[in-house]
Amino acid sequence: MSSFASKAKQSQIQLTVNAKLPASHPFSDTELCSLLSNALENAIHASEQIPDISMRIVDLRMFSKNNKLCIDIRNRYQNEPVFNHGLPVSNEEGHGFGTKSMAHIVEKHGGVFGFSVKDGWFIFQATT
Repeated sequence: MSSFASKAKQSQIQLTVNAKLPASHPFSDTELCSLLSNALENAIHASEQIPDISMRIVDLRMFSKNNKLCIDIRNRYQNEPVFNHGLPVSNEEGHGFGTKSMAHIVEKHGGVFGFSVKDGWFIFQATT
């Protein structure tokens, strides 16, 4: 998290983290790191494209509800995301693999996930 906090600060992005990780959850440390890294990397990259610095916002929430781990990561964006079969796609060279990895990790543990846009926010949500 500290690495992404530094990246956000360097890019003048307001990063808010409200994470209350339960004592037990289905992910290994490596899986949780990969899931959050991919999501935050994408969110920061999208936020960097926004000319208005005051709109560069990334919000991460993790909490437990009904014995499930819930993850909600959202960010503002400049260019409307394109989706293919429910996953955002990128036309940039070397991009577009992170969201597939995120989906795989969540599904591997019987969880559900979704990528969406609403009111100018790009939203990733997962529950396991």
